[in-house]
Amino acid sequence: MGRCNGRCTLVGFCCLQLVAALERQIFDFLGYQWAPILANFLHIMAVILGIFGTIQYRSRYLMMYAVWLVLWVGWNAFIICFYLEVGRLSQDRDFIMTFNTSLHRSWWMENGPGCLVTPVLNSRLAPEDHHVISVSGCLLDYQYIEVLSSATQIFLALFGFVYACYVSKVFLEEEDSFDFIGGFDSYGYQAPQKTSHLQLQPLYTSG
Repeated sequence: MGRCNGRCTLVGFCCLQLVAALERQIFDFLGYQWAPILANFLHIMAVILGIFGTIQYRSRYLMMYAVWLVLWVGWNAFIICFYLEVGRLSQDRDFIMTFNTSLHRSWWMENGPGCLVTPVLNSRLAPEDHHVISVSGCLLDYQYIEVLSSATQIFLALFGFVYACYVSKVFLEEEDSFDFIGGFDSYGYQAPQKTSHLQLQPLYTSG
């Protein structure tokens, strides 16, 4: 049971990460944010790899999962800085999130809790096939929703990293101890020696 506690906890955190990543992927698709969509897809694949490694006792998969979590924390930290416009980062640079393919930003900009969207007709600021809108009355601005989402991802990733390192260490120790007692050690296993069989010859007696 003690060994299962760490594995079960890690699987639980991986499932939470998977649900949170799928939820974020849906809203990023609705906002046509292609850079986060790509990052979310890689994260989903890494989480599935972590679940498989935990269930199948594969320490290498857990190490790969842990390395990805470090990159994932860095990406989400960048997202937080981007929406809070830390330093020289600005939300006016659409190419960072959409690869300069659209003017869409966060889906929560127009669909946040309590937001009232009013279209601005005949605006000269709108490019071709686009329109300008005015958003007001939001209970929580979209940038803070995105920051909370990224902070949740960082929280889950940190716990996942700790448990991935712990469970991976347990797996490696078990493999070393198993080899020490001759589990898969070539020196501990001796193939049965072939015994030579003597052919029996009939005996002839003279009468």
